[in-house]
Amino acid sequence: MSQLAVEPPIHSRALKRDWKQWIPALIWLGIICLESTDLLSSEHTGSIVYGLLTRIFGPINIIEFIRWHHYLRKLGHVVGYSIMSYLFFRAWRATLPSPRWRLWELPWARLSFWMTAAVASMDEFHQSFLPSRTGRWQDVTLDSAAALGVQIVLFLFLRNKASNYDQTA
Repeated sequence: MSQLAVEPPIHSRALKRDWKQWIPALIWLGIICLESTDLLSSEHTGSIVYGLLTRIFGPINIIEFIRWHHYLRKLGHVVGYSIMSYLFFRAWRATLPSPRWRLWELPWARLSFWMTAAVASMDEFHQSFLPSRTGRWQDVTLDSAAALGVQIVLFLFLRNKASNYDQTA
C-alpha cells in the first residue's frame, strides 16, 4: 500500500506563516543591537560622514557639521524605532487573530508600542555602560514617540478595512 502525501491542516500552515512574520522584526532587532555598540558611536559615524562630505563638497564648517550630525542621528532614532514598531505590529497581527477580521486591532498596536518602548529602554540602558555612548531617557522618549506615531498612522489607514485573506482560513 503506497502512502499518499497528506497536506498539513490549514491551522498548521497558518501557524507556520504566522511565525515567519517574526523574522523581519527579529532581524531589525539585531540591527538595533548592532547600532547600540561602540562601532556606531557618534565619534565613529561622525568621522566617516565628515570625511565623506568633505571629499564631495570640500571644506565644511565643523561646528555646523556637529550640529547637523546630531540631528541626523536623532532622525535615525525616529526611523529605526518607527520601523521596529511597524514590524512588531505585522508580527502580532499574524500571531493573534482578529475576531472581526480587521487589519488593525488595539491589542496588536498596544503590544507593538510597548515592545518597541522596551527595546528602546534596554538599548539606552546598554549604552549607559559604554564609554563612547550615552544612555539618555530623552532618546527613549523620542523612540517611543516614533513607535506611537507609527501605531497612530496604522490606525488611521487600517482601522476600517476588513481582511480578505483571513476570512477564507
